[in-house]
Amino acid sequence: MENTTNNIVAAPYSKFSGFLKLTKLGLGSLVVFSAIVTYFTVAKDINIYAVVAITVGGLFVTSAANGFNQIIEKDFDRLMDRTKNRPMPTGVLTDIEAFIFCTFFGIAGTILLWVFTNPLCGILGFVSIILYAVVYTPLKRVSPLAVFVGAFPGALPTLIGAVAATEGFGEISFFAFLLFMIQFVWQFPHFWSLAWFNNDDYAKADFHLLPSSGGKDEASKFQILIYSVFLLITSILPFVFQFVGLISVSVCIVCGMALLLQAYNFYRLPTDAYAKKLFFVTLVYLPVVQLALMTKS
Repeated sequence: MENTTNNIVAAPYSKFSGFLKLTKLGLGSLVVFSAIVTYFTVAKDINIYAVVAITVGGLFVTSAANGFNQIIEKDFDRLMDRTKNRPMPTGVLTDIEAFIFCTFFGIAGTILLWVFTNPLCGILGFVSIILYAVVYTPLKRVSPLAVFVGAFPGALPTLIGAVAATEGFGEISFFAFLLFMIQFVWQFPHFWSLAWFNNDDYAKADFHLLPSSGGKDEASKFQILIYSVFLLITSILPFVFQFVGLISVSVCIVCGMALLLQAYNFYRLPTDAYAKKLFFVTLVYLPVVQLALMTKS
């Protein structure tokens, strides 16, 4: 009898690991951090149920969005080095398994936010899933505008955290809008620097993620610099409108100048190495600025 053992291809990791990778837990944790910090920034009285709902519900909603994205892009993920080992292209998870998992997490997260914070939070959570999976994901292969569209669901966790601190149906204050705008503008230098040093890999799947249709050109690096300037200006607005004090705005200015300096260095020497340095600075920038704004001092 012929031995077929050698023809069996073992899965690269377990299904449990596959579901974990589907959620992008590391990215989800950073997103939830933004929501929680913003909640504490805006809330007058802390509600422990709201904090738990933001943490668990926010993580569920983010996991669902990330999972749906991977289901839709599984054929393209196979083409790129950075994504080819995800659970969908490797076959660790089937489409049905992943879809059921993401649907459950999306519904559960939306319900948790709706019931234990307020309805507007639940709506914003659901909208973030739709924008990320249904609008942003397919647009990545069509136009550089995908990053602009993706910046909305990327910044909505901040808005969710702020809205969770309100009562009744929920409301969006001007302070909440300013906090949302900081994270919204931050995503452009953050994601474009990532897209720069991954441009060749993204090109394998025909993804258009740099701001210029020409890819790694003068227009792209200039826009990264300009949006870094916009970020510095936007981060000062909570002080201008008297929501925070001198210490908070001082931290925002120092962090903004550090990011702008790195963006300028990248503009002068637009190499992958400098793009990676800028990307790292953006990772440090956001939590530091959000914590500084939380103190309101």
